[in-house]
This record gives sequence, structure tokens and C-alpha cells, in this order.
Amino acid sequence: MRILVVEDDTQIADMLSEALTNCQYVVDIAHDGETAWSWVEHVEYDLILLDVTLPKLNGIYFCRRLRDRPSTVPVLMLTARDTVSDKVIGLDAGADVYMVKPFDLEELLAQVRALLRRGNAVLRTDLQWDSLTLNSSTYEVRYKGEPIALTPKEFKMLELLVMNGRRVLSRPGIIERLWSNNDTPTEDAVKAHIRTLRQKLRSVGAPEDLIETVHGLGYRMKQVD
Repeated sequence: MRILVVEDDTQIADMLSEALTNCQYVVDIAHDGETAWSWVEHVEYDLILLDVTLPKLNGIYFCRRLRDRPSTVPVLMLTARDTVSDKVIGLDAGADVYMVKPFDLEELLAQVRALLRRGNAVLRTDLQWDSLTLNSSTYEVRYKGEPIALTPKEFKMLELLVMNGRRVLSRPGIIERLWSNNDTPTEDAVKAHIRTLRQKLRSVGAPEDLIETVHGLGYRMKQVD
């Protein structure tokens, strides 16, 4: 899951980024509305955390423009304005949830989880592909009951592949979904993670081609008979 945090207060932005990253989300931070908009035009986000008072393009106009595209990405609006009329304006602009600063971080994270469930119909806690099972809540992976120890990035990559099944994912597409704009991985990083995943899967008896390479295109899961 990739989340865009649009917040001009660097302390709040860093706090949100750390909390969301600890929950294994990929996080991009923009400190003004125009920068955020340029990213939205090129990146597919699963959720946007949006401050109302922003330089260059404020959160209300940003949200209205987003809905005019149209876009259905969930928006959690953050603001210090707590009057009923302010909430109505924010919700009418297209926000899904309106939270007032200062906010409780645990409540915000709960809202994030709820919006991601609502916004992504295929989002599930338990995933399975043939004899491979993944639990996105506990980060446990098993093949025919045998546990597989994965790093957080390896888990998210395998989760992405399983969720897409036979759909081919290109290396640039994988980078876009699993790394933030602050990171600069090369396609070799994807190849290295795929190689390690295959080794770990093979060590518990999975076929070597459980993750298939579609030459010139990318990767997908092997067809289940």
C-alpha cells in the first residue's frame, strides 16, 4: 500500500511518515499542494493524508481537483479547523474522513486501515496461491505449512505478486508500488529481491518457477493446476 502525506509542518509529516512506515506502508511526503499534485498525476496512491492549510495549493482545492479527475482514492483530511462548517466544506470537497489536530495517532492509524479496506476491494488479511499462504496482519508466510522468514520488503513484494496472480508486473511497476519517491532503487534491486525470494521458497520445497519471469516484461505467479 502506498500513501501520500501532504503536510507542510515537517514535524507532523515526519511523525506520520515514521508511524506509517512502521506499519509497512510505502510513504511519500509532499510539503505543498503543487508538489503533491504533480505526484498524484504520475503515481497511483492507495490513500492520501491531506492537510487543509498548504502553500501553493490548499487542501480544499486539491481535493476538489482530485475528485474532478475523477479519482476515488480515499482522502483523510487533517486540519486545525474544528467548526462544523469547516468539516462540511472538507467533506463536500471530497474528503472521506475529517480529523482535527491535534489528533490521536492510534485513532488516525485505525482510520487509515478502515479507508484502505474500503478503498480496495481486493485487500485481504489472508492470501493464498496454491500451497503458499501469507497473512498480511502477522506477516507470516508458509509453504505447505513450512514457515518462511522474509524481510519486510520481501514480504511486500511476494504479497504484491500473489495479489496480482497471473498479471505480469514490470520491474518499474514493482518499484512504484514498493518504494517511495525518497528512495532511488534500480531495477537490479527488484531482481535481487526476486532471486532471494525464489531461494527461500525453494528451501521449503516450492518449485523454482513459482515466481515466473516473463522475459522482457516482468514477473508473475506460476499457473496453478
